[in-house]
Amino acid sequence: MEFAHLIKSPRVEKVLVHRPLHKSVEGVLCITGHHLIFSAGGENPDEFWLIHRIIDLVERKPNTPPAAGGTLTLKCKDFSVISFDFNNTEELMNVSASLECLSSIENQSLYYPFFYQPVYTAIEDGWTAFRPETEFSKLVMQQQEDWRISYVNKDYSICSSYPSAVVVPKSVDDDVLIAAASFRVGGRFPVLSYRHEGGAVMMRSSQPHSGPNVKRCREDEKLLNSVLKPGMRGYIIDTRHQSTTPTPKSKGSGGFETESHYPQWRRIHKPIERLQSLLESLSKLVEACLDNGSSMDKWLSRLESSQWLSYVKETMNCACLVSQCIDQETAAVLLHGGEGLDSTLAVSALAQVILSPDSRTVHGFEALIEREWIQAGYPFVQRHHRSALSNTVSRSKENAPTFLLFIDCTWQIMQQFPCSFEFNEGFLLQLARHSYWSQFGTFLGNNELDRYQMQLSSKTVSLWSHLNRPEVLRSFLNPLYEPNNRVIWPSVAPMSVNLWPAMYLAYVVEPSIYDNAWRDIAAICEQDKELRSKAQRLRRQLIDLERDAISKGLLDSPSSIGTVFD
Repeated sequence: MEFAHLIKSPRVEKVLVHRPLHKSVEGVLCITGHHLIFSAGGENPDEFWLIHRIIDLVERKPNTPPAAGGTLTLKCKDFSVISFDFNNTEELMNVSASLECLSSIENQSLYYPFFYQPVYTAIEDGWTAFRPETEFSKLVMQQQEDWRISYVNKDYSICSSYPSAVVVPKSVDDDVLIAAASFRVGGRFPVLSYRHEGGAVMMRSSQPHSGPNVKRCREDEKLLNSVLKPGMRGYIIDTRHQSTTPTPKSKGSGGFETESHYPQWRRIHKPIERLQSLLESLSKLVEACLDNGSSMDKWLSRLESSQWLSYVKETMNCACLVSQCIDQETAAVLLHGGEGLDSTLAVSALAQVILSPDSRTVHGFEALIEREWIQAGYPFVQRHHRSALSNTVSRSKENAPTFLLFIDCTWQIMQQFPCSFEFNEGFLLQLARHSYWSQFGTFLGNNELDRYQMQLSSKTVSLWSHLNRPEVLRSFLNPLYEPNNRVIWPSVAPMSVNLWPAMYLAYVVEPSIYDNAWRDIAAICEQDKELRSKAQRLRRQLIDLERDAISKGLLDSPSSIGTVFD
């Protein structure tokens, strides 16, 4: 497929652009296979590029005849709205038709990452930075005799959304895994997600099948019970609404683990909204944020009615419950919702942010994203094909901002523990945005099978290769960071959950306000570091002078000079 036949007007002059927080300016608009490029010369030169995949909705409004031209409005996945005024109606229609086609291409091999050529040399290969074997050794460092890597899914025939390698109990053979997979929706049998330092583990899966012909699965029971020590009980945290969980003999959307077959496990429902409900909620939130004309009462009413912050609170609350079971009760946890792809992954990842200090470092958080989202089979391309500003006609039931919900929850915890994270909010913003549109291949594909078939590791560049370059990474480091090896317990009280300005108000509130504040904080931290270093040097000099004075008989014994800086 060539892009040329989709581009009816590759260059249009005398186009007036209106961008948030920018002055309107006239210039030249160009369309390529992957970008819209606007360039303005004159006294106020300006140029910006928009990758086509950032476009969520294209709207055109021709002027009423006999006036020619009209306005083209692009609503983007970063929640910005950009308008272009055209003098020629035909050019308006051509450009809008081209952008509608180019922003809706479904063939991933035509996406920009397959054409992007970096102008730098990567220090590390992001595609090999988080191999299953390496992550496995970290996951069960002190209990490798109890766990193993299984390649039962090496050809992706057992579960198409699982990776080829999964971590499972060593006492369970592959035949048991195959039988358990047939009992679970989509074949997503229970696998190890996290092992806490106290020995408690978190596993995740999909829900059991339901229906009158579904019988118990002894292999699934054996798999779950193998992680329990004698006398221990486990918790099954179900993120579905209890009203949607059918009885064992019904024909509902999914089954559950009956108490008679899983007597050592206690099931707890902690419902979290998913898919269309989340996207509708995000749409209401973004629309409210973009409405500058709202009164205070109307703004607060629209914020509340969007329910987005309520969903953030619910997700954090569920993650805290999982963390409490693991850390305070040393109990095993099986986490699942419906398909085990959305709320399941959000809660499992967020619980690790709470429990694991490593997940609060740059490398550890990247590993968490890779392990709990990318390798775990979160369908990024399906979920992120449309976002908050799209219309309902262009959406599908597979579109949802679950990953953004997780990133938002992580930001909430960062606000409560600002010194416990090695990275800053800019790092989270980058991850959220690259998951929707990117020049890198990391978030392409809906699962590992897709990425293998598209040969992403050889044909595209990894986002991690870019972010981990020292000159890039330094801008995402938190100047307040002090390693905290403890579990952190965020508040989930309503007054503790806040709207994220840099995410949802980036094109409403001037971002320099926040940028300047963080620059000041970074400068103060750097000055503090320099003063501490200088104090240490002076201390060593004083100690040396004191020793010299004692050796020459000028002092009888050591004084407290050497400890004044302790």
